[in-house]
Amino acid sequence: MSAKDEILLRHAPHLVLDGLLLAAAVTGAREVHLYSGPVQLASVRRAISERSDARGVILNEAPDYFVSGEASAVVSAIETGSAIPRDRRVRLAVSGLGGRPTVVSNVETLAHVALVARFGAAWFRSVGTDDSPGTRLLTVSGDAVDRKVIEATGGLPLSEALGAVGIDTSRLRAVLVGGYHGAWVPASDLWVRLSSRELEPYGTRPGAGILVALGEQHCGLAASVGIARYLAGQSARQCGPCVNGLPAMAEVLARLAAGGGSARLPDEVRRLAAVVTGRGACSHPDGTARFVLSTLEAFDSDVRAHLAGYCEVTRS
Repeated sequence: MSAKDEILLRHAPHLVLDGLLLAAAVTGAREVHLYSGPVQLASVRRAISERSDARGVILNEAPDYFVSGEASAVVSAIETGSAIPRDRRVRLAVSGLGGRPTVVSNVETLAHVALVARFGAAWFRSVGTDDSPGTRLLTVSGDAVDRKVIEATGGLPLSEALGAVGIDTSRLRAVLVGGYHGAWVPASDLWVRLSSRELEPYGTRPGAGILVALGEQHCGLAASVGIARYLAGQSARQCGPCVNGLPAMAEVLARLAAGGGSARLPDEVRRLAAVVTGRGACSHPDGTARFVLSTLEAFDSDVRAHLAGYCEVTRS
């Protein structure tokens, strides 16, 4: 769970419950579940005890690993106790929990539902941009800055979002936008706004609202290897692309980062990314491939330097 969702559940559980109950009423849901970590559920449990309309909400504890928040993994966890993603052939809106149509929404969306119902669509659209109206919560972290959560208007430039938490944008190499399944945006392009339209050329979108700033003292390839290896180790290990493809892709990227390797290494990374994309039981391979491909794009000069046997950052 991201920091922004944790903050909402711990400090505004009634707002989230309002949105959840509204969504349930509109869809005619027979069951209403809330799925989160144990600390957050304690706050929600207290909120439920303070109201009479939420006694039917079923609380489900989420395990602490990366793919446990994938929509079909959520349904599996509630149904079987095991947060394993399902095959994507049938949409959850058609057949989900118990074979019934199922809607899975994130915590921030539910909070927005409650606010829009209370204040109206015009109020929500009074800030932000046409293609990214309203506000969104952003989880921002980076060098020498503790992880912070801010509320930002839709379409806010990346530079302003980073500056709001005290990050010196003049000393960055890149920013990872959208979390580990997102993509790198180079420091030269921090004028880009946080909207799906402007982030599309970089292969990402605001997504989970996670921004990770990479300082100029860090090698982009080395940092990306760590993330790629983490993602390879966080799969459900139930399909070939995750079991074989993701570790192979992470290790080829590591060989590239080590320097002085074959000029064919970038093409091998791209080949493996193409092999795993669209072939997994869930979207984890796709997101990991997207991240790795963005590494080659955003750190193109680093790639060339490492192939030549040196690092632009360490000069070694």
